[in-house]
Amino acid sequence: TRKIITGITEDVRIIIIKLADRLHNMRTLHFQSERKQKEIAKETLEIFAPLAHRLGIFRFKWELEDLAFYYLDTEIYYEIAKRLKKKRQEREEYVHELIDQIKDGITQIGISGDIAGRPKNIYSIYKKMIKQQKDIDEIYDKIAIRVIVNDVRECYGVLGIIHTMWKPLPGRFKDYIATPKPNMYQSLHTTLIGKGGEPFEVQIRTWEMHRTSEYGIAAHWRYKEGNTKDKKLDEKLSWLRQILEWQQEIKDNKEFMESLKIDLFDDTVFVFTPKGKVIELPKGACPVDFAYRVHTEVGHTCVGAKVNGRIVPLDFPLENGDIVQIITSKNSPGPTRDWLNFVKTSSAKSRIKQWFKKEKREANIIKGLDILEKELKKRHLNPKELLKEDKLIEVVKRFSLNSVDDLYSAIGDGVITPNQVISKQKEIYFNDIHLEDIIDTPLNQNNILHNEREATSSALKIKGVDDVAMRLARCCNPLPGDKVKGYITRGRGISVHRLDCPNLQNYLKTERDRIIDVHWSDNRGIYNVEIEVRGIDRPRLTTDVMNVIADTRIQINSVYSRVTKNHIAVMNFKLEIKDISKLHAVIQRIKTINDVLEVKRVLPGEVRGE
Repeated sequence: TRKIITGITEDVRIIIIKLADRLHNMRTLHFQSERKQKEIAKETLEIFAPLAHRLGIFRFKWELEDLAFYYLDTEIYYEIAKRLKKKRQEREEYVHELIDQIKDGITQIGISGDIAGRPKNIYSIYKKMIKQQKDIDEIYDKIAIRVIVNDVRECYGVLGIIHTMWKPLPGRFKDYIATPKPNMYQSLHTTLIGKGGEPFEVQIRTWEMHRTSEYGIAAHWRYKEGNTKDKKLDEKLSWLRQILEWQQEIKDNKEFMESLKIDLFDDTVFVFTPKGKVIELPKGACPVDFAYRVHTEVGHTCVGAKVNGRIVPLDFPLENGDIVQIITSKNSPGPTRDWLNFVKTSSAKSRIKQWFKKEKREANIIKGLDILEKELKKRHLNPKELLKEDKLIEVVKRFSLNSVDDLYSAIGDGVITPNQVISKQKEIYFNDIHLEDIIDTPLNQNNILHNEREATSSALKIKGVDDVAMRLARCCNPLPGDKVKGYITRGRGISVHRLDCPNLQNYLKTERDRIIDVHWSDNRGIYNVEIEVRGIDRPRLTTDVMNVIADTRIQINSVYSRVTKNHIAVMNFKLEIKDISKLHAVIQRIKTINDVLEVKRVLPGEVRGE
């Protein structure tokens, strides 16, 4: 169905053919299974009948509606048909009486015309019963008279004489000749109070208008010599093409069809620009819908609205005949999210969502670049070199992204961490480039790649040995109190690892003779450690955690916090710790805080939780 609908933007003949095809399908629907009957009938009532209405092909519309209604609710269909049939003779006699009276009246002023009764289709009567909460006998204007004359002057002449013969019902006159519908429909509509107080409707039009009302765009569509399109018809159809083009931006097929139902639904209002241009909107639409229908930029810069010269709120419901003026400002901050709660048109919703997506992306690109640059500097790596596009493009591919900006946006949005990016860069580039280009401070290659730091000579001891250079391995960041082993490196002293360190486990398998026992001395220094706290997001949660850490007299070097899509607060604290017992103590205390779910120690290079 989506392919059929979108094809209209290329050639309007497609929809005329498809509507005729759908009408044929509905006429032969009794050959299908009951499930298929209901499925096709539902789609017909929701999409194809409203589309026929919007194109002005009322002959198709009425039959499509009645056939679909028959298959969707056979029992009610037969009940209405039965009750209409019961009073048919009485109604037909009354219609002939009205026709004779109108004919006599217009003949007296020298007008001749074709006058006939037009029966209301069953589905339209059912809709009025539901909308007005009335029984079929209480529904007025079941009777409709159609008067067709030669020209517009005669249309208004007939209207004048009819209004002298019967009293018009207030609020029920519509001049679609002066203000045609976007589907090119033109007529005068008036509802009059007839015999016994029963209302009846009269529609007055010319023969050209009648042809349009029956066949809509099919009555106007034609191709001139050389397959040149009718420009006037193209202009008339621009509203339909615009609606369908807005739908193209919706990726999901289900959402596409739902949006189309809203825009094709025939419950509409007609409002005016200050210059008199007619804008059609769904019932309940507001000035923001109007602004986006005029132009996307008018919508984005809208700061206020006037309706009939009076300033109104942006969610003010528009009514037929309103003159709407949009107040714009170049300094407008743009749409607000609450607009999505009151706009009715899919075009407005789509444009507002696009604006937020673009604004959020731009902010995330700036934020992501800043986060990555700071992380590189913190690791003593050179941002000027590693933020070059050629140093990031392969990383972009590894994350299945399209551009470096996509990468920065993902970092800013918290989807990818800077640690993940730097890890990928190490895998890809560190063996192929000169280290002096990427290191910000003059460090040894082994220090960079192995991420080790020198320990104070008094912090660790080897039994019977003094003055040996020892380093705490950054791969596992051991703290005083952790169970550790020493690994004798080649030319750089002893590297100290935690027993559960993956690198140490590897050394035990491949170079066991280089592993020695070490132990912590009583003369301990200060060590950096990172912990991650997760909890249910709430105000002051980060403050509560920081207060507990401060109570234990532990120094906080940095805090990094964010909230996941599942409303989980994630906080990373870098602390200065003297030994493992202090770390265990503060972790236990943090776990007692309300709404805290998890506390864990983070190893250097480990990807932070998201």
